[in-house]
Amino acid sequence: MKVFHCTCNLIITWLSGKRRYNFKIWKTFTDCFNCLPVAAIVDDKIFCCHGGLSPDLSDFEEIQSIPRPTDVPDTGLLCDLLWSDPDKDITGWGENDRGVSFTFGSDTVTKFLNKHDLDLICRAHQVVEDGYEFFARRQLVTLFSAPNYCGDYDNAGGMMTVDENLMCSFQILKPSEKKAKYQYSGLNSGRPVTGVRASIKT
Repeated sequence: MKVFHCTCNLIITWLSGKRRYNFKIWKTFTDCFNCLPVAAIVDDKIFCCHGGLSPDLSDFEEIQSIPRPTDVPDTGLLCDLLWSDPDKDITGWGENDRGVSFTFGSDTVTKFLNKHDLDLICRAHQVVEDGYEFFARRQLVTLFSAPNYCGDYDNAGGMMTVDENLMCSFQILKPSEKKAKYQYSGLNSGRPVTGVRASIKT
């Protein structure tokens, strides 16, 4: 596996860090993420990154040359590898609704794979309902490993395993059932239900 040693600044939102932990823990995680690899190539065939492709990427040496640790800029190669998204409704490159980086069409995926003699792009960065989702005729897969993301979604989580023959398989983490934050059970909450009331259930 080739790993590009450069920055990966996965954003831990200020609110999440501030609400659950203190600033020092949030800063420690951010400093750690600023040193992680931003991309990897598995057995010369599977390109892995957090976000997606970049119009600024023509050679993998460009990823190697990104200084580390570093903060993520608002534009450019590092920003795109972390924040770009596939879009089934476009051809080429498009504006990203997130307000950062680009979107790219299935034609861009095919060109990238052909140019670099790769078979698959594996990325994350978007909640997908079943934990994984294919794009561009199974040339790109989005993996999202956190079920019930932030407690606001009913998504499953997914993990991908690659064997020695580069056969990919998926493990699914099923979402748990949502529980209402505030439930009112009535005045008799905690008391046993009478037999008559229990038999009313249909």
